[in-house]
Amino acid sequence: MVLRILLLLSGLFRATELAPRCEPGQETLGQCQTVQKAKCVDISLSSCTDVAYTQTMYPNLLDQKSRQVIEYSSEYILISVLHNLLQGECNPDLRLLGCSVLAPQCEKDKVIKPCRHICEHLKKNCLPAFDAIDMAWPYFLDCDRFFAGEEEGCFDPLAKLRGEPEVEEDLPSDLPATFIQFKHHSYSQMVSILKKTASRCSHIATTYSIGRSFEGKDLFVIEFSTKPGRHELLKPEFKYIGNMHGNEVVGKELLIYLAQYLCSEYLLGNPRVQSLINNTRIHLLPSLNPDGYELAAEEGAGYNGWVIGRQTAQNLDLNRNFPDLTSEVYRRAGIRGARLDHIPIPQSYWWGKVAPETKAVMKWLRSIPFVLSASLHGGELVVTYPYDYSKHPLEEKMFSPTPDEKMFKILAKAYADAHPVISDRSEIRCGGSFVRRGGIINGAEWYSFTGGMADFNYLHTNCFEITVEVGCEKFPLEEELFTIWHENRDSLLNYMEMVHRGIKGIVSDKFGNPIKNARISVRGIQHDVTTAADGDYWRLLPPGTYIISAQAVGYSRVMKRVILPAKMKRAGRVDFVLRPVEVWPNKLLRRPMEDAYDPYDPLELFDPHAQHAQPESQGGSAQVREKPWWWSYFSSLDLHKPLWLLKKH
Repeated sequence: MVLRILLLLSGLFRATELAPRCEPGQETLGQCQTVQKAKCVDISLSSCTDVAYTQTMYPNLLDQKSRQVIEYSSEYILISVLHNLLQGECNPDLRLLGCSVLAPQCEKDKVIKPCRHICEHLKKNCLPAFDAIDMAWPYFLDCDRFFAGEEEGCFDPLAKLRGEPEVEEDLPSDLPATFIQFKHHSYSQMVSILKKTASRCSHIATTYSIGRSFEGKDLFVIEFSTKPGRHELLKPEFKYIGNMHGNEVVGKELLIYLAQYLCSEYLLGNPRVQSLINNTRIHLLPSLNPDGYELAAEEGAGYNGWVIGRQTAQNLDLNRNFPDLTSEVYRRAGIRGARLDHIPIPQSYWWGKVAPETKAVMKWLRSIPFVLSASLHGGELVVTYPYDYSKHPLEEKMFSPTPDEKMFKILAKAYADAHPVISDRSEIRCGGSFVRRGGIINGAEWYSFTGGMADFNYLHTNCFEITVEVGCEKFPLEEELFTIWHENRDSLLNYMEMVHRGIKGIVSDKFGNPIKNARISVRGIQHDVTTAADGDYWRLLPPGTYIISAQAVGYSRVMKRVILPAKMKRAGRVDFVLRPVEVWPNKLLRRPMEDAYDPYDPLELFDPHAQHAQPESQGGSAQVREKPWWWSYFSSLDLHKPLWLLKKH
């Protein structure tokens, strides 16, 4: 106990120096008192070592007088475990905000308070995460009490997360506007280029974030459209995703180059690029796993490891982290009338560890009616398509087609045939040979795995997604990037153009009002698509003759015969006008599979730490029963437990 007191005192005196304080008239009498004057000291709190400044001052804004006092406090314990409590939500933003109060910035022996508007913005976005675990907003993050306005002089505690550009080498001023620097880009360099590209083409481009990685990096997207930032009626939505595995970097660089290329070529009047952007809303997400990329980048270009950086900071493989809906499809296959599309996410999925990157993608898919997508990987030269999980769980290599097998093969070949190396039939590449297959293969026939993103896209949404292995090397040398870009450029454009195949249209009632979530069915293909909020839909189909029907709850079904010629390069327009019915037919009332799931949306109300199916304890005081599950994190505190976190306190 004596030792602990001495440590506390030593910590206090290290942050101060003795200075005289005199009352008026005392200076000449030698009656001045000695007081402690606080000084700036180095930050030594382990949970705050990554803040954007290096020095703080004791006592802090909570009047905690030393490092040791802070480290034993409930406030410090809270910011240390918030990333676990909220499962990556608002992380590390909240921790850095807490550090700005517990260890505020100090300059010239003066404390600078964090900015109030940063606190208010973060509270608005993160309060639902606290509500989800029944935790009150921490008192020490009171935006009015411990934060300052910009006019008072404050600092931004989250500035380090905003992807400020690193100091880059100076480039000649006379470079053409179409210049692309073929190099590896760090996270901050990537963000800088995306923002500069969007600024240069601001009339057709914008950037946004779909969420944060586990370590707090924004998952940046650059979008191209004639009206960026909004969905346009009948304009299909397309996306490319790169760097899902952090050590597979070629896809990331290709999408950075593609963004610059689309901007430059549109401005130069390239008719192909202008047609694409004028008729398509294009979303490019270069890096889904920026945390893993940083680990891989430490090894350097030319390193072809299969492990380091592949997974996220949580040690999760993102392409195994999505809900396994493919197994559910195989289970339903023998049930008459069962739906094999738009399958809900089983509640059991949320009992496991779900990466914030995975959640971000799933919410992204819910918010935009994507039609077509591709995920860019590395380590081979081949294009794969769903299903990725074998219909026989014991078979690691088994052809497992979707109901849209014919369309998926056309989509895969659209990329492969435009790639000079993948389509070269005279060459055996990388570790395997796909020459006899034309450079494409059914995913499960290559190797089977569950939890893949492509299967999830197809089975939970309207979106068709393929996987492109864009090169033998996962992290090639910079001198190889120029060649890789030219090998993939036409394939990237060609595949985007495939979003315009099949049919599209609007489903409305007799008054012209759009009908949301109407189902578009194709006879002979057991996979429906649904209409978006504006009643518009897109259905990818190969050439042929089809019977198409549209139906919605409360309306009669309408059927049409459609012929798609082989040379047709644009989606045919097929609209439906549905008439209301007084009694909904019993046949269409049957929803045998959906009723098996809880009606609330687990993705929107995600609480990964909830105690599922736990029986209530018998006996005990009411106070004990009311304590939430996270209270155990503060069990080491004999006194000063954080009652301020209890909503009912």
